[in-house]
Order: sequence, then structure tokens, then C-alpha cells
Amino acid sequence: MLQTLYPWIKSLHLLAVIAWMAGMMYLPRLFVNHHQAEKGGQAERFFVAMEYRLLKFIINPSMIATWGLGVLLLVANPVWMSQAWFLVKFVAVLGISGIHGFYAAATKKFAAGERPRTEKFWRIMNEVPFLALIVIVIMVIVKPFG
Repeated sequence: MLQTLYPWIKSLHLLAVIAWMAGMMYLPRLFVNHHQAEKGGQAERFFVAMEYRLLKFIINPSMIATWGLGVLLLVANPVWMSQAWFLVKFVAVLGISGIHGFYAAATKKFAAGERPRTEKFWRIMNEVPFLALIVIVIMVIVKPFG
């Protein structure tokens, strides 16, 4: 049964990854703009709302879908767990998941009126998920270690 659904699971997994990464690259950009907004002003309230919605309605659900569908792919291909390319990919996915948690904590701080870190920091963090995604895509497509 799982093998029959495999192309669908893989397709949905890829779509979930795309949504997750889009959100993970957009949220730090909102943080940059939030830093530039007047404290207590209308723009700040707007950014708080946007950051919350992006996290709760796009980033979190797509991460859950990515992980759930990824586990199904792994159940269908358990041999991957012994392959170096998969282990490197898995570490990169764990890293992105950690960044996700870091972003979620920052979202709460921004909502509380804090301005964690600096604009420059968030500009740099805007690129980090993409760098991890490069590693993941190369591991999955090229499989350089095996």
C-alpha cells in the first residue's frame, strides 16, 4: 500500500518543504521590517499580526507535514538510515527545525514589544535556511556519499 502511494507522499512532502522554506525565508525579512517600525505604532501591530499568521498558518503546518511525510518516506525506504547522504540531510533538517524553533521564540518576543537581535542579524538569518536547503537538495539528488 505504501509503495502504491509513494509518488503521492513524495510529491506532498516536496510541496510541504517548499511552503516551509518559503515561510522560513520570509519571516526574518518581516523581522527586519519590524525593527524599522515605530514602537507601539500601527506598522508594528501589522508586523506582529503578519509574523503570527505566517508562523501559525504556514510555517508550523508545513513543517509538521514535512516531518510526517518524511517519516513515511523513510518507512518506505529504511535502508536510507544507513546511507551517509541521508545522515547529512537529516542533520541539515534537524538544523532547520532548530532554526524554526528559534524563529518561533523570536516571534513571541517581537509580539511582546521586544526587538531581539539586530536588523543585520535577521538579514543574515534570512539566508541560513536556504544554505541548509542547498545541502539537503544536493544530498537527495546527487547522493555524493554513496
